[in-house]
Amino acid sequence: MQVNTLMELKKDQKMWELLKYNSYWYKELNRNFNAVKAFKEDMKTKYHLRTTDKISDAIDNIDLISNVLSALK
Repeated sequence: MQVNTLMELKKDQKMWELLKYNSYWYKELNRNFNAVKAFKEDMKTKYHLRTTDKISDAIDNIDLISNVLSALK
């Protein structure tokens, strides 16, 4: 793995943790240093960091609050 790729992965705790628990990424990143983009997308998917995930979580929270307020009436 290239040094700059390794340093980029170590900077972000979530990326480093994903790399530890999904060791198949070591092989992929060693063979193709351009796979970092795919690795970041995989991390965002697994840790629910995409924009759509954040919007969905916000909507779920609003629904929960709405249901609690309806039950209190």
